[in-house]
Amino acid sequence: MPEHFRNHLAIALVIAAVLLPFVGLVLFRRGKRTRFRRFLFLCTMLLQVTVCGAIIILLLIQYGNLELEWRGGYVPVLTWKKTKTDMAALAASRAKPVAPAKTATVSPVGKANWTGFRGPHGDGEYREHSILTNWPAGGLRLLWKQPCGGGYSSFAMVDGRAFTIEQRLGNEVIVAYDIETGGELWTNGWAARFSEYHSDEGPRTTPTYDDGRIYALGAAGEFRCVDAATGASVWSKNIMTENKAELPDYGLAASPLIVDEKIILQPDAYKGKSVICYDKRDGKQIWHALDLPMGYVTPMLMTNGGERQVVVCGRPYTIGLRLEDGVERWRYLWHINNNERPITQPVVIAPNRLLVSAAYMTGCAAFEVSGTNGGFETHELWRNKNLKAKFSSCVLSHDFVYGFDEDILVCLDSRTGERMWKDGRYGYGQVLLASGHLVILCANGDLALVKASPERWQELARFPALHGKTWNIPAIGAGRLLVRNCAEMACFDISTLD
Repeated sequence: MPEHFRNHLAIALVIAAVLLPFVGLVLFRRGKRTRFRRFLFLCTMLLQVTVCGAIIILLLIQYGNLELEWRGGYVPVLTWKKTKTDMAALAASRAKPVAPAKTATVSPVGKANWTGFRGPHGDGEYREHSILTNWPAGGLRLLWKQPCGGGYSSFAMVDGRAFTIEQRLGNEVIVAYDIETGGELWTNGWAARFSEYHSDEGPRTTPTYDDGRIYALGAAGEFRCVDAATGASVWSKNIMTENKAELPDYGLAASPLIVDEKIILQPDAYKGKSVICYDKRDGKQIWHALDLPMGYVTPMLMTNGGERQVVVCGRPYTIGLRLEDGVERWRYLWHINNNERPITQPVVIAPNRLLVSAAYMTGCAAFEVSGTNGGFETHELWRNKNLKAKFSSCVLSHDFVYGFDEDILVCLDSRTGERMWKDGRYGYGQVLLASGHLVILCANGDLALVKASPERWQELARFPALHGKTWNIPAIGAGRLLVRNCAEMACFDISTLD
């Protein structure tokens, strides 16, 4: 809770605690005791009890170990054990030598190719190999679990290594891990510490791997290209200071999109620089576009009419930019209630069709992009409130979209918007698609497996994987499932090999 808000609240509660007994006394002793006056007296006493309880809670927060934790809903939760980084445990874990993988306890499947946020195609689907869909009663086989730094980054997994970004005290740090052992291979960090009341501190984006290099963006704008083998910096810049931009409320959360030699980023700088394309080789600017507030959505690649376009989500439009030069080709009006910025990724439901969704009682919609007179235009196909995804992006399987309506799993027919079913509570978790199944990392750290079927909700397995609030998107590569939150990370064998 912000200190200034806590101080103002404390003053208001003390004043209420002093005044309410006098109000009650007046109601009890003065005038005729009618039924209405007795009702007012009772309400005053209940309010007095509530105020006293609030003061006790505030004192426990100020001087005790009670804390407030936002877990995705619209009100915080009181807890004695808030999920946060244990720096002492992390330091002890880092001090351990990196041991070689024990072949008797692991069964790797080829080389991982999960190159960034939500996989190589950005759609949350794992296509490399079949995964195990008959999970043991006790859950998937754990290969390792260990402490990690803070933040909401996921993993890129390539050639036996996993890359993520962590908050370690006053630094944001790119970290490379050995997938099979969890051993730390190298780090590359810089001084930065972004913190926000509703989501706490730490970086929000996921590193992107491309051609032997890692591209990583911090929450406050530091952008680095580093060698994937050694962690050595190749080039770097702060895209916020370079473009004289101001951070959005929740920091920079859109991960880098790399296509050919281009990197697409969203510094949210307005004045034609809300979206910027850099050369991945040296960081030089290629083009810039738009003058509107951008969301927290990672840019996506889409092809319409044979033209490659970058889909970006701002407030209040979803927009298609020509990849080659950033020229705007189309826009679709998508206003989110409460004037919120977009958070969840659009879903490509057909070659020229997109589905968008948002919470705050907004709902979802599908629209089509079509060519016209050398340009493009959008046409809305349907709109309803059957899916209200807050910050958990959806996946598509055989024309059906699976995602969270707030914190309940939903199956939606992407062609009509009809809801097929709504069932199963997973908190504000994250979902991937693999082998016709949904791999769900729940908000409380559980891992669940649900069959991707429009017929009915079928949860096949569920077991505890992590402890505490978990908002990070899982990653799958070479038969390995990596999960993390702001306190710990773990690796599970999800391959079909014995």
